[in-house]
Amino acid sequence: MSKNEIKDCFIELGKFLNQFSLEESTRNKTVKNNDAFFEPFVDLIILSQSHNGWFTPEQVYFSIQSWANALTEENLTKWLSAYNFKPNEPKKIGLILAGNIPLVGFHDFLTVLITGNDVLVKTSSNDQHLVKFIANYLIALDERFLSKIFFVEGKLEGFDAVIATGSNNTSRYFDYYFKNVPNIIRKNRNSVAVLNGKETDEDLFNLGEDIFRYFGLGCRNVSKLFVPKGYDFKAFFEAIFAYKDVIFYEKYANNYDYNKAVFLMSLYNLLDNEFLTLKEDTSYSSPISSVFYEFYDDLEDVKLRLKTDEDQIQCIVSNNLIENSIAFGQTQKPMLWDYADNVDTIEFLNSI
Repeated sequence: MSKNEIKDCFIELGKFLNQFSLEESTRNKTVKNNDAFFEPFVDLIILSQSHNGWFTPEQVYFSIQSWANALTEENLTKWLSAYNFKPNEPKKIGLILAGNIPLVGFHDFLTVLITGNDVLVKTSSNDQHLVKFIANYLIALDERFLSKIFFVEGKLEGFDAVIATGSNNTSRYFDYYFKNVPNIIRKNRNSVAVLNGKETDEDLFNLGEDIFRYFGLGCRNVSKLFVPKGYDFKAFFEAIFAYKDVIFYEKYANNYDYNKAVFLMSLYNLLDNEFLTLKEDTSYSSPISSVFYEFYDDLEDVKLRLKTDEDQIQCIVSNNLIENSIAFGQTQKPMLWDYADNVDTIEFLNSI
């Protein structure tokens, strides 16, 4: 398959995904293969929560719509136009996917195929149905994908390179097992927000989206705030009150109750609004239902700190206080050219 043929299939996939939303899923008569795939996809979305309790319909629909917005002809053309592709024989690229949020490994899946390579996918047990469904839709668009997409149930073997995502602990095993092939090994990362007290109510409301989307389970979710010394959190708590319904979800509520109890038993001072705790802490990785914060005297110190710790940071959110930071509310809406860990996957694949 040519790269243009593959790109066209992903554009069609984007049109298919664009039919589905939490408010209403509506058939578009111009979308290919709807007779075979529309209703089964609706059913799969509803069933996703039984496969992974964190995959509520709201979160799955959000992920699907995000990918529908990304997979347009304009976005795919802009993304790919930045590269010079050499005519190479397809390589077999092994993927070990995470499963913390819906379709979290789809960008790697897309990148391997769109560069003309073949993909060997080992899904996470927490997210093994959505990407397989999408693969079947691509195969229905062009059966030549049958020789390019493979799902692996057991040991991952027969690959020319690998992209593996896991925890800091599993990354040590990945580093050892894949040391003899080109690889990208992804570890734990967290996202932070830097405030100066001049944020608007809308900014802080949008920051709530960065905190609560996917219940805070993604590496792009903000888990740490840097705030100026003496910062008053009143405006922050008022702005995020709109997200209060998160506490009515049992799994989140259980984490809130447990983590709050642990903090209190450890005699930590907490700020609490009954669905989110704020704890002063120098760490970046906060537990579900909690966000850490740290005071600063000089913004330049924060810039130096984040530069020093850049291998632990996925996203930085601010109103242009930090170079290359992301606007409030945008962490879970990455563009195709926003690479995880700032590692350009296309460049990596082109170098093999």
